[in-house]
Amino acid sequence: MELTIAPIKKIIKKAGGKRVSNKAAYRLAEFLENKGIEICKKAEKLARLDKRRTIMKKDIKLAAKS
Repeated sequence: MELTIAPIKKIIKKAGGKRVSNKAAYRLAEFLENKGIEICKKAEKLARLDKRRTIMKKDIKLAAKS
């Protein structure tokens, strides 16, 4: 896993969580990483369809919407 637990705990606390277990933070990190990979794969396909090798902000935005 690429995401670290501390920043994930901060995100959960920003959302209103008072105390956060490591298991909860780990699970959210796992979910966010998987969702991010899914979005990046879609963005890569969009860039390739546009005959580009560089994934741009617009590719990520479009991929995240679908």
